[in-house]
Amino acid sequence: MAVLHIIGGGLAGTEAAWQAAEQGIEVKLYEMRPLTSTPAHMTDRLGELVCSNSLGSNLDDRPSGLLKNELRKLNSLLIRCADETAVPAGGALAVDREGFSDRIEAAIVNHPQIELIREEVRQIPNEPCIIATGPLTSPILAEDIARLTGQEYLYFYDALTPLIEADSINMEIAYRANRWGRGESEDGDYINCPLNREEYERFVQELIQAERIQLRDFESEDPHFFEGCLPVEQIASRGADSLAFGPMRPVGLHDPRTGKRPHAVLQLRQDNLAGTLYNMVGFQTNLRWPEQQRVFRLIPGLENAQFARLGQMHRNTFLNAPMLLRQTLQFHNRDDLFFAGQITGVEGYAGNIGTGIVAGMNAALFLKGQSLWNLPRTTMLGALCYYVTHADPNTFQPMKANFDLVPKFEQQLRGRQQRRQAYAERALVDLDDFLRGTYVENEIS
Repeated sequence: MAVLHIIGGGLAGTEAAWQAAEQGIEVKLYEMRPLTSTPAHMTDRLGELVCSNSLGSNLDDRPSGLLKNELRKLNSLLIRCADETAVPAGGALAVDREGFSDRIEAAIVNHPQIELIREEVRQIPNEPCIIATGPLTSPILAEDIARLTGQEYLYFYDALTPLIEADSINMEIAYRANRWGRGESEDGDYINCPLNREEYERFVQELIQAERIQLRDFESEDPHFFEGCLPVEQIASRGADSLAFGPMRPVGLHDPRTGKRPHAVLQLRQDNLAGTLYNMVGFQTNLRWPEQQRVFRLIPGLENAQFARLGQMHRNTFLNAPMLLRQTLQFHNRDDLFFAGQITGVEGYAGNIGTGIVAGMNAALFLKGQSLWNLPRTTMLGALCYYVTHADPNTFQPMKANFDLVPKFEQQLRGRQQRRQAYAERALVDLDDFLRGTYVENEIS
């Protein structure tokens, strides 16, 4: 049986390698770090999380929570590693970055069917292959992919959030709490920095006026920010209260000093198991580093903040998947070539992991001469794979898990909570039937 080559040791690539290897396929997994680095990675670890340390909601009736429950049913290596290295995050699944990557790497390097090769792949192999190089595909390989597709890449910009040393946060002002009291910890998993209207308005004014990093000429022609990861200064420029209704929304929180809901709140989420680092939730930024320190220290509780990492922006690249990929994540005119991860246009860590499962399983099934997976569209993972391969190619944008992607019920259900629960229950039942081989697809809109 032929060897399966997988390019990219991120979330999708490592998951794909594990899934294929578990099916008895011999896998060669290529990761170019540390020989060739990227603007966003900080280590050479497999499965490194370069932005947030949160994989999103872990609640059963939320799109991201449903997706993770589906991945658990599909025996996801990475979700298992995430569960084992989880840190407090209310209703979300957040992880200790280093512990998460260490567990992934240990599982990969110790698997008898996987060979990890640390080198940069510069051309698409003419053998069975999964490309999971993510948004930071090396320029040389990107050129080869562009030649294969015959099309220009789409792209958007993503930005990293700053990390703050926990002992530099002023807890006489900041306080622990989860929105609406959710979460396992009585004290609260998040640290909250409250702002009154005057403090908020001053912060927004300084944020908008702060000096930003100048994009390079070829980048500044069309910044094309992705709506799901806008820099905080970009959000602020859209209107005076845009942050207060966005990443700094105060709903579900009360300042213990006043007993009232503040005008705005910055939430800090634990970033490592030791609890020594916290990230600024939703605060992706492209401000110059001295400006980040100056402006962010205007937030009450962060006046003496020490930054372990400052934010930065990087270019993310993805395929026009509706024109190039089948729902199986195969390339449209080459059966033994698959794509997985953010390069397909799926956004979010769990979505990237999910496409790794689909590509890894389908590559293995292809090599064994068996029928490939097309997951039910009623499942969140099936809906994501359907979206990225059937969306309008003229307006295609990366997509996170959301219930607007799944087929609606013929009978309208009352209440948002009831609809969420019904979607989640249907998805898991249909996924169980699919895995047993008893799923029958109904006519869906």
